[in-house]
Amino acid sequence: MNIFSFGAEFTDEKSCRLHFKEQRDKQGVICKRCQSTDHYWLINKWSYQCKSCNSRTSLRSGTIMESSKLSFMIWYKTIFLLSATKKGFSSKEIQRQLGLKRYEPVWAMVHKLRKAMGQRDDRYTLEGMIEMDEGYFTIEASEQAQKTQKSGCGSKTKSNVMIMAESTVLEDIDTGKQERQCRYFKAKVLTSHKADQTDDTLESAIDNDQTIVFTDQSTSYVNIADYVEVHMSEKSNEQTTKETLKWVHIAISNAKRNFVGTYHKIKAKYLQLYLNEFVYKLNRRYFGEKIFDRLVIASITANGH
Repeated sequence: MNIFSFGAEFTDEKSCRLHFKEQRDKQGVICKRCQSTDHYWLINKWSYQCKSCNSRTSLRSGTIMESSKLSFMIWYKTIFLLSATKKGFSSKEIQRQLGLKRYEPVWAMVHKLRKAMGQRDDRYTLEGMIEMDEGYFTIEASEQAQKTQKSGCGSKTKSNVMIMAESTVLEDIDTGKQERQCRYFKAKVLTSHKADQTDDTLESAIDNDQTIVFTDQSTSYVNIADYVEVHMSEKSNEQTTKETLKWVHIAISNAKRNFVGTYHKIKAKYLQLYLNEFVYKLNRRYFGEKIFDRLVIASITANGH
């Protein structure tokens, strides 16, 4: 959706509400009291009423907009801005674009949307052939932390992130030359360098054990063979980066460049939310204008609390 089609479709608060209701109706409404899915729509109240127990559910209730005092129009403009570009916007820039006086509600809204993106992608798993490697992302640190930091794994200015890419080998029928095409990605912040956390991260990301995983020879990957059909590891070098682990390193490089250019410094506890946004849009890079509606649906189905 470009800025002209957005402006033509969403002209006021009511048009945003009607679109949101249309998308919510498709997903279904569940009564919090009796779990019934049959409801009346009370147009004067902008609420659903359960046919079984008469309990009411507001249009925002159960979505990430619940308890928000910001209008549907503000939410929709923000969803548009987040979905309109690959690089994204900082909360400060969104506040400026929306013309709002207070920064805090905008910051909370944007992070709720990033959380919804992550929850949506957590529904899906990777399968087939998977590249896996770790990247070290720069995070905000105090002057004291910078002075006392250790190099390597103990750095206080870097956060370790596991990147996984579902890659498929395609062979040219005429030449026999093989090329790898990439489908979906996952990115998860790791809080330690122990093998058990790597194992848990992989296990939650894959569809089943009928999977081939490519990694370097890091000691964090010693148990991977227990969870997959085949674990192939190669010594980390330039060729491994360009060939075996090509897609994960492209993703790591693009994410780092995106974060530095857009957000500058990211606090460690919020890094996963920024990764959620990057991966969500990367996995939907061919969706075009449909990504706007997909993000509206994600905001409806995600747990906003």
